Amino acid sequence: MDLTKKLKKAAVLTLVATVLVTSVVGCAPKEKAATESAEKVDDYTVKLGYYNCDHMVAACVGEAAGIYKELGLNVEITGNGKVPEAMAAGQMDVGYIGATGLSEASTKGAPIMIAATNHLGGSMYLVVANDIKKPEDLYGQPVALSSDLSTDEAWLLAYGPQTGLPADSSKFQCLEFGSQADKYLALKTGQIKAFTCCDPWGSMAEFEGTGKIMGTYLEMDGQLGVCCVYAMNKNFQKEHPELAKKMVLAHTKSMEYIYTHPLEAAKIFAEYYKVPVEVAEMTIYKKTVGEGRTLSWKMDEQAHKHALEVYKKFNIMENVPNYDDIAMKDILKESGADDFDQFIKEKVDPVFPMGMSFEDWKAKALEIDPQ
Repeated sequence: MDLTKKLKKAAVLTLVATVLVTSVVGCAPKEKAATESAEKVDDYTVKLGYYNCDHMVAACVGEAAGIYKELGLNVEITGNGKVPEAMAAGQMDVGYIGATGLSEASTKGAPIMIAATNHLGGSMYLVVANDIKKPEDLYGQPVALSSDLSTDEAWLLAYGPQTGLPADSSKFQCLEFGSQADKYLALKTGQIKAFTCCDPWGSMAEFEGTGKIMGTYLEMDGQLGVCCVYAMNKNFQKEHPELAKKMVLAHTKSMEYIYTHPLEAAKIFAEYYKVPVEVAEMTIYKKTVGEGRTLSWKMDEQAHKHALEVYKKFNIMENVPNYDDIAMKDILKESGADDFDQFIKEKVDPVFPMGMSFEDWKAKALEIDPQ
């Protein structure tokens, strides 16, 4: 998920697309039994979008595991990099997008708000070629980095401090690519020496031996903050209030499935994101154990407000909205969703405790869903 802010003065649609754009990802359904059922709320087909960042995997799980169907929902999924643009333009009902892009788009009049949290922290990576031995080796090299690192959130908060490299794009040959998949291919073929991404591309580099992770963006100025959200069009929520609640519930049930059936979720991830299942397993492990319980639907007001304060402190965007203006505060509770913390305590901690190694995690997951 590219957090560049280089087009601040562009129109909002271009801005949000630039902030969050990634490559097209196909959606190939793979039916699984869901845990809840309900009659159709109405016959409206909900337009939901995501893109090829691991943070957005709940969108695919909702379809492939049969959760939308069991909740009586008609959902049309779009998996491509134009989702942020479509959300900002009011052309999509629900979407998995970055909190930064939503916040900035909302100040420009985009009809979107946060219906639920999706991912805490950053969980993004600075991936470099194997022949880069130290950060300074990147000077003058072709890289897929922001052309304005002075306003790049991940660079200012993580990659810069971790590597000691300045927030000065002129020190590098910054190139543009249409997607994170394109960036990875460029690294693999020797066209660039570094790029920033979310998974599965960091794990892909490690799995295929084409690169290594030199920096990790997880915390926002000392706290996790919020990276991505489950965004909803305000007009959709007003016109289809019951459907809107069901969509939020589906979002939470999809995450529950990921936590409790991680290997099945990994198979879905591999199929939708077109990566080896081994990479998908590494990714799901990171999301649910390795880096914490970062996939979360909990509307943590403090975490959201912290993110907004970080945007102000580091001048990430020109205008920062108030939390009350971008949060749908009641819809999560009204949806009937489980309490996230209670769910983790009762259903996840006893089975997949924090600190569990990848090997032990997979062994336990195989007991639940033998492959």
